[in-house]
Amino acid sequence: MYDQQHGLYIAHGPQGPISIIGKMANRHGLIAGATGTGKTVTLQVMAESFCQAGVPCFMADMKGDLSGISQAGKTSGFIEKRQVEFGIDNPQFQACPVRFYDVYGEQGHPMRTTVSQMGPDLLARLLELNDTQTGVLNIVFRIADDRGLLLDDMKDLRAMLDYVSKHASQYTSTYGNIAPQSVGAIQRALLTLDSQGADKFFGKPSFNIMDLIDREGGKGIMNVLAADKLMLKPKLYSTFLLWLMSELYSTLPEVGELDMPKLVFFFDEAHMLFDGTSKAMVDKIEQVIRLIRSKGVGIYFVTQSPTDLPESILGQLGNRVQHALRAFTPKDQKAVRTAAETFRPNPEFKTEDAITTLETGEALVSVLDSKGAPTVVERARILFPLSQIGAVSESQRADIIKASLIYGRYDKAEDRESAFEVLLAQSEKEAQLAQADADAKAAAKEEAKAQKEREKEEARAQKEREKEEKKPSMWKRVFKAIGTAITATLAAIVGRKVQESITGKKPRKSSTSTTGRIARNATSAATRTITRDILGNIMK
Repeated sequence: MYDQQHGLYIAHGPQGPISIIGKMANRHGLIAGATGTGKTVTLQVMAESFCQAGVPCFMADMKGDLSGISQAGKTSGFIEKRQVEFGIDNPQFQACPVRFYDVYGEQGHPMRTTVSQMGPDLLARLLELNDTQTGVLNIVFRIADDRGLLLDDMKDLRAMLDYVSKHASQYTSTYGNIAPQSVGAIQRALLTLDSQGADKFFGKPSFNIMDLIDREGGKGIMNVLAADKLMLKPKLYSTFLLWLMSELYSTLPEVGELDMPKLVFFFDEAHMLFDGTSKAMVDKIEQVIRLIRSKGVGIYFVTQSPTDLPESILGQLGNRVQHALRAFTPKDQKAVRTAAETFRPNPEFKTEDAITTLETGEALVSVLDSKGAPTVVERARILFPLSQIGAVSESQRADIIKASLIYGRYDKAEDRESAFEVLLAQSEKEAQLAQADADAKAAAKEEAKAQKEREKEEARAQKEREKEEKKPSMWKRVFKAIGTAITATLAAIVGRKVQESITGKKPRKSSTSTTGRIARNATSAATRTITRDILGNIMK
């Protein structure tokens, strides 16, 4: 509840109203307590006070209960009893202007960011990478930046990892060793992340955090994140909220001291932010929390026990509301002592004892005074909300989403040309060049083979020509055959003459003269030679 008299009025103690001073609201805060002690109602009361003061808030709605802040509340027996206790006669029940968000885009406007905006460090935390794998991821981001490749969504990052792995030898001397095993581990982690729905979180259009800092009718917008499904993925949930804080820190300008914060950020289930977080990451979170107040942003952690937060973080939380804690075990008792030690003691009661005896809706409250010093802890009752306690219906939620000024701004995902498309085109071009090179090599091989065959054929032809050149012509063979036939015929005639002279026999008279026999035999030899050549040529 906010008014000029009480300011950011959140609780009522023995001395009267307890209010957070506006200029101290960006010194951060803590709402702690066991399950069922009233933390959610306290968060709703504080958010309403900021809303009425014109301060927008961001809060994660774990069970859907905070959606009721969008509807005006109504009187009940519980509220009537508190009215008397607080001296409030006619509470002005009223709704707060609300924008619903959902990382999965189911119960509110989608909230996306690009892989580049998330950055390698936060992404490594989300993927639970070791130091070596984180180093490789940093190299991949650096190569993408140097080449001007946009990393928008998961497929861009996968394509970039595949590209760097295939071309590791080109980059090792410049950026460092890129082990295929590390790239493979990152790829496997991305598959796991996909199963958590992270593919819906990464993409365009990316969320503009300035949309969180808005007002309607003089009231600050209540930005409610549907986190009932998201909280089942604790790494995604905590990394998302850490990214949001980092974006606020890097985007908002320095404003110094303000009468009221520009934005109040409620981080429910805050222990998720620190579970399994490295010392380096805790240091970064501490730095963001320490410095972001100069940007006019107050961060309020909501968790069961102060021991869920590192001491370095806890020491920066000036405005504190501690609901009841149970002390059944030694560990619980230690947590109670730790919680008690974080308050400025009140001589009226023992803080450690009071923490275990607080009723539902009752809390130990200490805020910062005008000088920035914590006030003495008081045992107080938290105010009742002026908006509805409990969830809205699905139809009410849908109507609020459609009536939002940013309706349609983020609802449709975009897929611009980024690393995936560029590397795919490059891969296709390389494949075409490789195919062209392979075709050229194959053609050259075929040409070489054909050339070799031609050379062999030419050699055979040359050999035949040489053989033919050495071989006598047909007419030479004919003349040779005729000469041989004439010689043989003359030799036969001479031989017979010699035989007749020796034996004294009379020669037989022949009808064919010597010249005729010679001519006949010569003609016969010439005919046979010509016939053989002709038949030989035909048979070739």
